[in-house]
Amino acid sequence: MPINGEIDIALGAAKRAGELALLHQGKGLRPVMKPDDSPVTAADKECEQSICRALEEAFPDDGLFGEEGAHKDSRNGRRWIVDPIDGTRDFIRGLPLWCDMIALEEHGEVTVGVVHFPPLNRTYWASRGSGAFRDHTRLRASSIAKPDQAVLSLNGLNRMSSRGMAAKVLEWAAKFWSIRSLGGTLDAMLVAAGEADLWIEASNVSPWDLAAPQVILEEAGAVYCDLRGDRTIYSGHAAACAPGLEQELRAFLKGVE
Repeated sequence: MPINGEIDIALGAAKRAGELALLHQGKGLRPVMKPDDSPVTAADKECEQSICRALEEAFPDDGLFGEEGAHKDSRNGRRWIVDPIDGTRDFIRGLPLWCDMIALEEHGEVTVGVVHFPPLNRTYWASRGSGAFRDHTRLRASSIAKPDQAVLSLNGLNRMSSRGMAAKVLEWAAKFWSIRSLGGTLDAMLVAAGEADLWIEASNVSPWDLAAPQVILEEAGAVYCDLRGDRTIYSGHAAACAPGLEQELRAFLKGVE
C-alpha cells in the first residue's frame, strides 16, 4: 500500500503544475486541436512534463501514462496516470472548473489519487484504505437516500443520445431535488464531499479522467461504477453516488442498456 511519500510527491507535483498552468493562462493561450477534436495548449504539455519529471525522480521504477503522450513501462507493477489539465476548454475560456489529476495504479488497482483545482485553490486527495480529503478536511459521501432530496450531476448531456439515455434521462432527472452540470471532475468531487449525491459521466473519457476520482470517491464512501455497472476506469464512462442511492442508480443504468 502507498505511504505518505507517494501522497506528498503527488500533491507537490499537482500544485507546481497548477502554478505553471496559471502562468501560461496569464500570458495568453494558443490552443490547437488534436485529432480527436479536443484542444491542447503548451500548458498541457509542459504541465505533464513537470508532473512526470517529479514522479520519475521520486519513483524511478514506476511506469507513466499521461494524456499528452507520457509513457514509460513499469518495472514493479506500479504506474502513475496523469491528466495535466482536465477541462482544457474551461482552461482556455477562463472558467475555474479545470484541474490537474494524478493517480497511482498498482497491479490494476488505483491506490492514490490527487485532484487539484488551481483557480479554486482546492485539492482533493485519497489513498486506498486511508480515507479521502479536501485539503485537510475528511470527505464523506452524503447519507441521502431519496432522489427528491438529492442533487444529481450530469456530464456529457450532448452524448447521452448515443448511449441510449436521451429518451429517459429527463423523466428520471425530474425525480431529483436539483441538477448540476459543472464539467465532470468537479461534479464527482462534490459527490465525494457530500455536496452532491449522484454523478453520471456519459462522455467518452479516458483512464486519466477517472483514475484519481475513483479512489477519492470510494474512500469517501461513495459507490463508483461505469454505465454498465462495472467497477472500472477503462470503459470510457462512469457514475458514482451516495451509498443510499446505489439502487436508484443501478436501476436507471439497467433501464438504459
